[in-house]
Amino acid sequence: MENNVFIGGGGPDYSEKQGLSLKYANRHGLIAGATGTGKTVTLQILAEGFSAAGVPVFLSDVKGDLSGLAAAGSEDFKLHDAFTKRAGTIGFDDYSYDSFPVTFWDLLGQQGHPVRTTVAEMGPLLLSRLLDASDAQEGVINIAFRVADEEGMPLLDLKDLQALLVWVGENSKQLSLRYGNVSAQSVGAIQRQLLVLENQGGNQLFGEPALELDDLMHVGADGRGQINILAADKLMGSPRLYATFLLWLLSELFETLPEVGDPDKPKLVFFFDEAHLLFDDAPDALVDKVEQVARLIRSKGVGVYFITQNPDDVPEDILGQLGNRFQHALRAFTARDQRALSRAAETYRPNPRFDTTDAIRDVGVGEAVTSMLQDKGVPGIVERTLIRPPSSKLGPITDAERKVAMTTSPVAGKYDEVLDRKSAYEILAARADAAAKEAAVEEEKAEAEDLTPMLREFNQARRYSGKGVARSTSKRRAGTRRKDDSFTSAMTEVVIKELKGTTGRRIVRGILGGLFKGR
Repeated sequence: MENNVFIGGGGPDYSEKQGLSLKYANRHGLIAGATGTGKTVTLQILAEGFSAAGVPVFLSDVKGDLSGLAAAGSEDFKLHDAFTKRAGTIGFDDYSYDSFPVTFWDLLGQQGHPVRTTVAEMGPLLLSRLLDASDAQEGVINIAFRVADEEGMPLLDLKDLQALLVWVGENSKQLSLRYGNVSAQSVGAIQRQLLVLENQGGNQLFGEPALELDDLMHVGADGRGQINILAADKLMGSPRLYATFLLWLLSELFETLPEVGDPDKPKLVFFFDEAHLLFDDAPDALVDKVEQVARLIRSKGVGVYFITQNPDDVPEDILGQLGNRFQHALRAFTARDQRALSRAAETYRPNPRFDTTDAIRDVGVGEAVTSMLQDKGVPGIVERTLIRPPSSKLGPITDAERKVAMTTSPVAGKYDEVLDRKSAYEILAARADAAAKEAAVEEEKAEAEDLTPMLREFNQARRYSGKGVARSTSKRRAGTRRKDDSFTSAMTEVVIKELKGTTGRRIVRGILGGLFKGR
């Protein structure tokens, strides 16, 4: 289908070809359905179709299955006959197996190229969301970012932020007068949350070299768009980190890419799997930001597709902007499920051939109730669609195949080594070192200035202790006194040296005080 991504077959016998218009692919979309109904395969065939049309794709691999996009399907696969039969049913005459250009990414740096951003690029709003910060703690984070900006201290990694928070805590009184209350309790709470984030692997997200968005939008010499796969099976153990990273990436695309209006095809298609994690317990400010990005990013040529189990997981204001729908089966076992099913059916343009509510409940695995935007962006009539079989491998590839894909990817070697340039941590450490050296110089100067009166007191003590000896007229006693004086002079030199130390000064002062008290 020219200028379309082929989805599958519709109509009474599934022979009517259903496609997603590339011109309206940046109007966003929704893939929904209960577990095991075929959402992953729908995502896989959409990624294949966009790549074949020269559109780069970014998606997250929550279960590890989507890595199969990097390898061609095989006739030895147990579903080969079923796939071939389905291709014939829907009129997919040129169906064949094929692999696609894939770049693997991983926040943890284990199953793909490392993905990093800087603390400054993440920003105080998303960072506060990531740390589940209270309003007071979010205020302190905003103050820290403001101070870093004014003092010229780049915030690149977690140790930069941790060092800056220590400085903020130490200077809380001065900062409170200018920016508002900065409590030690809030600073301490943020530091604890940063420690938890670090233990979850979040420290690997922050640093340099930071991800360049152009590396996500690569189109190969063969005209196919690169499929960027974020390994998220282990990352899902930290769902807030997962959701915050994807939202950051979406925000960066929105803020960085130029306006392109309504292009003939998207510049990038972004799939947000497990979308409910983005909205669970999210503050209003964050939901508003997502709504703003979803509403405006289409003019940057980016299409955003949310994947979730139930359309109710997506706020209504955002759901209303998702023009391309792929609704797999919803199971209505409870009254709440039945209400959700009815609400989902109401959002589609009716088809006189069937009841939409019944269709959403009854479609089988590999089928979906679909509605795509048509000419002038008008929603198409809802249709029961048999999803086409994938051309790439269904299921994960081996570790060896993944390694080969990583060594031959367009960004091989670019992000592997961590850079640690001068930033807030080093600047604050240098300031502390300079302050310590200056304090040492001042202390030595003060000790030198304090030495003269102490020596005067010491000499007075010597003269006082020698009065009785001076009265003796005995030559033997006089000789002994001269020896004592020589010994006392030597001791004086030793004491002078010791007086330069703080401990020595305290000891001598104690001795002198005792001598004069006895007078």
